[in-house]
Amino acid sequence: MISQTIEYALRAMVHLAGLPPESTANSETIALHTKVPQGYLSKVLRDLVVAELIVSQRGPNGGFTLARPAGKISMLDVVNAVDPLKRIRRCPLGNPAHIKLCPMHHRLDNAMDLVEKEFGSTTLSEVTASNAGVAACKGVVNPTLRGKKV
Repeated sequence: MISQTIEYALRAMVHLAGLPPESTANSETIALHTKVPQGYLSKVLRDLVVAELIVSQRGPNGGFTLARPAGKISMLDVVNAVDPLKRIRRCPLGNPAHIKLCPMHHRLDNAMDLVEKEFGSTTLSEVTASNAGVAACKGVVNPTLRGKKV
């Protein structure tokens, strides 16, 4: 349902949202913690910079940081920056007789609408509200939570 690019972008953004204020992370560190291939991550980070969701700083203390507070960035903002969800507006088969979407395509579009609404109403700060959530997205499991749903 969502692309690998979206998954990687969300992992990177959750990692950055979980950093202490004023901290930066370089692409190597982000790749290591999120288990995203560094070459692919560089493209994703570039898209996030262009979308003004993150800021890139050069220099010895450089790296990436969120462009605004995590509570002001929705998951949909991240999705739209790297690979916007495709809605079904007309018959994908090009059938001119289908003025409205057929029942199947209408339901598929309704499902995409629900995904879009859920992503739009969820901020990065909600996803990183607990250390357990951040650790899980970084590939680290808190031993006290092993076997428990978070």
